[in-house]
Amino acid sequence: MSPAPPTGEHELLPRGRSAAQLAYDYVKARLLDGRFAGGTLLSENEIAQRLDVSRTPVRQAFVQLEAEGLLELYPRRGALVVPISPSEAEDVLEARMLIEQHAARRAASAGPALAETLRGHIADQEQALEDGAGFAWADRRFHHALVESAGNQLLTRQYAGLRDRHQRIAAATVAGDPARIGRFIAEHREIVAALEAGDGDRAAELLGTHLQGAHELARRPR
Repeated sequence: MSPAPPTGEHELLPRGRSAAQLAYDYVKARLLDGRFAGGTLLSENEIAQRLDVSRTPVRQAFVQLEAEGLLELYPRRGALVVPISPSEAEDVLEARMLIEQHAARRAASAGPALAETLRGHIADQEQALEDGAGFAWADRRFHHALVESAGNQLLTRQYAGLRDRHQRIAAATVAGDPARIGRFIAEHREIVAALEAGDGDRAAELLGTHLQGAHELARRPR
């Protein structure tokens, strides 16, 4: 399960955790949940003040996030949040379709434990809808649990490699139309019902429609 994002704007340094790791976790969580949107210029000094650390660990975090393709550094100016490109979104959709639809067909024989797990993630999504935040994280856990249930460790690892891109796109999708969250949750319920009925083909079909709809929403200009 993915760690929950930091919640406050001012973070205390946990025992045994370096300032650079704190800065990395803080910035990355906000990159993935959309609070630091594509095109935003981040300031080392501002982040350092929020975390009550020096600029050096923030700079180290920025360098690491640049290596991951999430930031682009500009000396003496800060770091630009790299927007999600149309080609990246298309590539992620294609990869997710291949992995998740295959997993859905396999997961139809996983038994009632999977349905219970997925419904737990749906409950988290409903809570996020009520709270107004955190849906993208709960959505990520739902889809990962579905892939993991297929029992193919290689595919699960490959899917995990998509998780940051998946997270950013999900956050952008929600930002594009927050009211759409209710429909995403309903689609998740339909997928679970098909899995519980043992109909893997139907679950895969519903999943494909769900992913395509989210993709098209994320591409809408804002």
